[in-house]
Amino acid sequence: MSEEERYMKQALKQAKKAYDIDEVPIGCVIVQDGKIIARGYNRRNTDKSVLAHAEIAAISKACKKTGDWRLEDCTLYVTLEPCQMCAGAIVQARIPKVVIGAMNPKAGCAGSIINVLQMKQFNHQCEVESGVLGEECKMMMTSFFEELRQRKSQLK
Repeated sequence: MSEEERYMKQALKQAKKAYDIDEVPIGCVIVQDGKIIARGYNRRNTDKSVLAHAEIAAISKACKKTGDWRLEDCTLYVTLEPCQMCAGAIVQARIPKVVIGAMNPKAGCAGSIINVLQMKQFNHQCEVESGVLGEECKMMMTSFFEELRQRKSQLK
C-alpha cells in the first residue's frame, strides 16, 4: 500500500463518521512530516452550518496544531474533490499538495468544473493528485445516496 493510499484510508475513516450520522460522507486528513496532524468530516446538517465541510474542519484543526494559518509543509487528503469554498481555503492556507479520492463532476473545483487549486492568477497553486482509492471513495458516496433515496421513497 502506498503512502497516499494509507492516508486516504484514514480520510475514508473520517468519511465513515459522517456516513454514520447521515451526513454526506466526506472525510479529510492533513499530514505534516509523515504524521496526521488534523482530521475532519462533513457535519453541515449536524452543525447547521454551510462551513462545516471536512476540509474546513481539518484546516482549522491543523492551524491550531501548528500555530500558524500557513500550512506550507502539509499535504491534504480528501475523499471527494473540494468545492469552491474548500478549494479557496486550501489555496489561502498555502497547502502545497492535495490528494483526492473521487472527483465531483457536479461541484468539484480541482478540475471537474474549474480548477481553483491551480489557477495561475492566484499567488499559490497546489500539486493535485486524484484517483487515490477512487473506487472506494466513489462507492461510499454512491451507497450513501442510494440509501438516502430509498429512505425518502419509503416516506411517500
